[in-house]
Amino acid sequence: MTTVFEARNSGVSAVQGMSIRARVRMGSGGWGASLRLSSMSRAGLDKNPREVAEMFDGVAKGYDRTNSVMTLGFDRRWREWSRRVLDARAGERVLDLAAGTAVSTVEYAASGAWCVAADFSLGMLLGGAHRPVPKVAADALHLPFADNSFDAVTVSFGIRNFSDTEAALREMARVVRPGGRLVICEVSTPTFRPFRFVYMRYLLKILPFIARFVSSNPDAYKYLAESMRTWPDQRALGEIIARAGWDDIAWMNLTGGMVALHRAIKPEPAGETATVGEPEPGE
Repeated sequence: MTTVFEARNSGVSAVQGMSIRARVRMGSGGWGASLRLSSMSRAGLDKNPREVAEMFDGVAKGYDRTNSVMTLGFDRRWREWSRRVLDARAGERVLDLAAGTAVSTVEYAASGAWCVAADFSLGMLLGGAHRPVPKVAADALHLPFADNSFDAVTVSFGIRNFSDTEAALREMARVVRPGGRLVICEVSTPTFRPFRFVYMRYLLKILPFIARFVSSNPDAYKYLAESMRTWPDQRALGEIIARAGWDDIAWMNLTGGMVALHRAIKPEPAGETATVGEPEPGE
């Protein structure tokens, strides 16, 4: 079964299973999707879209298992919190951006909402080909959807890989209807100072070592650890979300602030200036 979306500036097909036949733009220079997947060992912190996509193609094999091992199983708990905050309802249309192998998309769809997994790594989408949700190859900076197409958009552990965070958030706002919701689950800054020191100084450094035993592309985790270390803290990300035009912004710390959930609302056309709320109680 193939579902075709309305696209802006490019023809994109949402796909079930292995039937991927998309052409999308990937930042400056463009990129044509195909089933011939190249593999780059790791991307740089400039987050060149082509390099990031190729790097994730290289880690797609066994990616879900690697995540569970390297987070000691906390990834399941974080996805559950994301699902609760998103609160998708039957009949809603939800965009799961940077969805990877569509693990989270399937969980959101269990609510009865119509959910689509979007990612710019064909390797990741193929890795989740067995999951029964529509999938589309797409660049977060040039989403192939019409304005106001979705009731909600969510990103789990993917927004820090976008080359322009604010531009991506603006593009997400474009495809979400006024009053629609944004939910972001991403690594963040631990709130307890001694643990923050250990986390930044030691824990992030051992991730690439652990990846040697469980990942199909261990070198990629050097980039992932570096991107985690340089990612904005909770309030700084909230301010970026506000600048991108979202309103009613708040965050909730999970696992001591190692991860944070940010949520926001797209204002109505005559809405007031976006505001950043205070943290909500978490785990």
